[in-house]
Amino acid sequence: MVKIDVLSGMQVGDEIKNVVKKAAEKTLLMEKSSDCEVSILLTDDVEIHRLNKLYRKVDSSTDVLAFAMREGVDGELNQEILGDIVISLLRAEQQASMYGHSLKAEISFLVSHGVLHLLGYEHEENSDTLVMDQKQKEIVRSLGCDLTESGGMVARQDNQRTV
Repeated sequence: MVKIDVLSGMQVGDEIKNVVKKAAEKTLLMEKSSDCEVSILLTDDVEIHRLNKLYRKVDSSTDVLAFAMREGVDGELNQEILGDIVISLLRAEQQASMYGHSLKAEISFLVSHGVLHLLGYEHEENSDTLVMDQKQKEIVRSLGCDLTESGGMVARQDNQRTV
């Protein structure tokens, strides 16, 4: 199950919410984890900056944060709840423009990136990055989107993206 929330005061249309939901569901399905619950908060740069500083001690905005519920002391309490994802829609819009692809493609990328992190994927090592990038490309393409190679996932190895 995918639960989508929007930061109070933000206006987000059904089209964007549907993109988020489909990307999360597709990622869970492709990873054989469709029985899990994921909550996704669509927010602005101010709120994601606040969360990044609070939980990661990084004093800057980012595009996506992932908070896995299967980690830590209580990580095995409820196996059905995978975790929470926070996405800055402003950052998604900026990156879509910068990388030369649609907002739908960028949001699909960010959602799949967050869900893969919740499932335990990382991108600390080059080999892990390649695996994660390939899965993201497959997921985004399966949703009918195209990410440009020149500015897409290859350029996104900043290791600052998620928790």
